[in-house]
Amino acid sequence: MKILILNGPNLNLLGTREPEIYGAETLADIETHITNCAKELGDSIAIDFRQSNSEAELITWIGESRGRFDGIIINPAALTHTSLGLCDALKAVADVVPAVEVHLSNTHTREEIRHKSLTAAACIGQIMGFRGLGYVLALRALVNKLSDNA
Repeated sequence: MKILILNGPNLNLLGTREPEIYGAETLADIETHITNCAKELGDSIAIDFRQSNSEAELITWIGESRGRFDGIIINPAALTHTSLGLCDALKAVADVVPAVEVHLSNTHTREEIRHKSLTAAACIGQIMGFRGLGYVLALRALVNKLSDNA
């Protein structure tokens, strides 16, 4: 099972960016946690962990996922609230590459513009508010879902 993990704009700044909201973990810390979780779940789970500040690059990676990955975990970051392009890309592959949306913070407790996710409708689930642990929860949920469909 191959899982693509995509991280959107500014997530490369985790650990120093607004730690009161996002915590002290870096993106590298989160990658380590999710890689360890994948190993616990079984040798057959491969993780491809990526980050981009470019909406176009994220859309391209999603489009290229068909036939290469079994599922996607995505933290679209601020693009969650603005990108129909990401939503359309996720919908375009959803029949064979289901996605789970992750957010470090609970977006419903933040500014009103962050209350609406344009990308959530293209995902099988959404996990938010648990900081880096959300990625591990998403991986467990996605692997469980994919295993049920096998």
